[in-house]
Amino acid sequence: MSAAAGAVIDARSGQAARREHILDAAEACFARNGFHRTTMQDLAREASMSPGNIYRYFDSKEAVVLGLAERDRERGVVLVESLERAGDKRTALMGVLARFFLDLTRGAAILRLDVWAESSRNPAIGAMVACSDEEGRTWLITMFDAIKTSPDCDSAALFDAVAPLMKGIIVSRALSDDYDAGPAVAQLQAVIDAGLSGPFPLPHLDLETGR
Repeated sequence: MSAAAGAVIDARSGQAARREHILDAAEACFARNGFHRTTMQDLAREASMSPGNIYRYFDSKEAVVLGLAERDRERGVVLVESLERAGDKRTALMGVLARFFLDLTRGAAILRLDVWAESSRNPAIGAMVACSDEEGRTWLITMFDAIKTSPDCDSAALFDAVAPLMKGIIVSRALSDDYDAGPAVAQLQAVIDAGLSGPFPLPHLDLETGR
């Protein structure tokens, strides 16, 4: 590798690191102060950078939120791929759900609620949330189709049944610092197991046993 090529790689690595640093600072600011009240100057102070440097990487708060969403998506892809390499698709799905909800910090949950609220009044954020939601819906329905154990399983109906449970975990985590997501995650997995093995909704479903 030439010295010039090495310098380019080092520069790109440095830019990526600074971008990550700004996103970390933004996540802290948004969770603490809310999206609407946080300014680009606040982000600059949190990141210990000048506002001019912030604008070199993100030209608006909306762009920062898009950056956070893309980072989350990339991390999700890496997690799914690693779990699929370690086991089958069913194991990967249950592992992804457990890791996501059990590892979710209160700050991240608060930020998610704030972004949802902002999406109702900010078209750019609204479009991002809609796109992210549709990607998640498509991925889960595709996974349900791939691992269902009964032809009677309606993957789209199963998604519609579990989506409120998943959002409820996020809301509960945001509202309580000592919230234990374990029981809710177990319930979510039980409902999915039941839905994969038959038509959904199922009558008299026991959410504790999934039967």
